[in-house]
Amino acid sequence: MAPTGVALRDPREQLFDAAERILLRSGPSALTSRAVTTEAGCAKGVLHRHFADFDAFLAELVQDRVARVETQAAALRDRAGTGTVVDNLAEALTEVFGSVAVAIVSLITFRDELRARLRRTAPSGVPLLAEATAMLAGYLDAERERGRVAADADVRTLAPTLIGAGHLLFADRTGTPPDAEAVRRTVTAVVGAVATRA
Repeated sequence: MAPTGVALRDPREQLFDAAERILLRSGPSALTSRAVTTEAGCAKGVLHRHFADFDAFLAELVQDRVARVETQAAALRDRAGTGTVVDNLAEALTEVFGSVAVAIVSLITFRDELRARLRRTAPSGVPLLAEATAMLAGYLDAERERGRVAADADVRTLAPTLIGAGHLLFADRTGTPPDAEAVRRTVTAVVGAVATRA
């Protein structure tokens, strides 16, 4: 039991989920250790029992969400050769950006110490976006091997272009997220010329 009387399932995951809710609701400036523990319904000491400090907590939150993208990457590669390339990419972008990814990117940008910590293990690129870009490039490579993407397609340029376009589509957290057709149109604009109709 937490000192507040609320039983904690996995305390780390409960704290991560609380941080995500705050990020999505109020943005990175509202994210404090007190806000996270209050949102999670536990005492402030719970966070400090599991993490060296608040920036260590935030770094592990980012790394946990990066691991989720890596899991998603395996599932996306498994879909190569099925459905359509455009639909598979649209679903992948929605899964990445329909979650907390946009908020995580704003958090990384907002907190200098967090960015510095993350640079120790990922010296280039924006964490989470770099992994999402690699996921899309890997998928496009797999489809190119199957002949469903043109052999001369520059997947190393297409993947970050999709990530940038997806980020912009989903970045407005005050409005409603883009509908599936808007995401599909964006993907088609980026890869339509190199994806087969199969």
